[in-house]
Amino acid sequence: MQDPAPDTVVLRQTLPVWLRAGLAALALLPLSAQAQQPAPEPIDTHIGLIYRPQPAPSSYDAEAAPEDEGLAGAKMGIADNNTTGRFTKQTYALDEIALTDDKPDPVAAAKELVAKGARYLVLALPADAVLAVADAVKETGAVVLNAGAPDDRLRGADCRANVFHILPSRAMLTDALAQYMTVMRWRKIFLIVGPTDADKAYADAVRNSARKFALKITAEKPWTFGPLAKARGDTPTRAEAMVFTRGLDYDLAIVADEEGDWGDYVPYRTVDPRPVGGTQALTPTTWSPVLETWGAAQAQNRFRRLAGRLMRPLDYQVWAAVRTVGEAVTGKKTNDPAVIGPYLADPAFTLPAYKGVPLSFRPWDHQLRQAIIVVQPKALVSVAPEQGFLHQRTPLDTLGVDLPETTCKFK
Repeated sequence: MQDPAPDTVVLRQTLPVWLRAGLAALALLPLSAQAQQPAPEPIDTHIGLIYRPQPAPSSYDAEAAPEDEGLAGAKMGIADNNTTGRFTKQTYALDEIALTDDKPDPVAAAKELVAKGARYLVLALPADAVLAVADAVKETGAVVLNAGAPDDRLRGADCRANVFHILPSRAMLTDALAQYMTVMRWRKIFLIVGPTDADKAYADAVRNSARKFALKITAEKPWTFGPLAKARGDTPTRAEAMVFTRGLDYDLAIVADEEGDWGDYVPYRTVDPRPVGGTQALTPTTWSPVLETWGAAQAQNRFRRLAGRLMRPLDYQVWAAVRTVGEAVTGKKTNDPAVIGPYLADPAFTLPAYKGVPLSFRPWDHQLRQAIIVVQPKALVSVAPEQGFLHQRTPLDTLGVDLPETTCKFK
């Protein structure tokens, strides 16, 4: 240790004895106070996960969802929470229920988890199931984290005060694609809409994003040729599908095919050479194996060691939900949902999640603000919000429904 400077020694010697003694006592006071502080009480937090396992993928479909999609992300989130918890006397456990034909009711599953002590429920379920669970557990004080339903109505007219949305809404996803189109000066859209309700909801989001960013939908057609992307027939192409795009003026064909039945058939089969985006090809998403910036490569490697496969968007969303609980419990030093719920909506709460900036929840609809990556199957193409899109709070609020437009009114 270095000796004190000569001027410091002279100053100390010129001070009165009583003052020197007082300064010495003050120097020791923080150490004494710290020694008297009690050790933190152990905190044991149970997090419930309700999900529906995917059927085993066909041998030819390497991109099909694995059976443990979402569950593997939860397991990594619990492991990460416990790594931090070793230093704060916090432990975390995962209680999961897989919905099957023998056990199909999400409300019964939620009540079972709450009865076991889980006060945080992560749902990888459709919108109607999210609403049913949220209403069923409202009186228990449990916090629901939506990791699987992108429906904008859950952030709007059907919002619930006890639900926090981890994955982006459809509006956020299509806004990200629209921002990229604006940067590339691709102004004209050919919108192709699939037959399911989810496809129609995605198409509605595309229309809203087009209006928001002054893009033009120059053509719109329904897809009526069946699940050609999944078909394995004798002929590799269908003539009527090949001419589907003839005579149209557009810069980007946007496909709305959330089930993945036909969207992958469209790229490279348009009559004119045009890019394809939306739910397939050039895709806005939360996560992709091609993301390696902002420390994401480390997360990708850890997940692969844990699950033996690549991390998919639902895995990331469930992981982020579990980490949300861990970050909040660490920050407030309690796992009481009556404390944690309001804290999540507080600007003081942030979640580091490999997106370049800390993430936070919008207080008006409980949507997690986050960057959206725009990817093709083998490469990262762009990241939204794009440069130049500004907002009075944060550029992240240029994606999705902003406060002046929200229809969410918490009861």
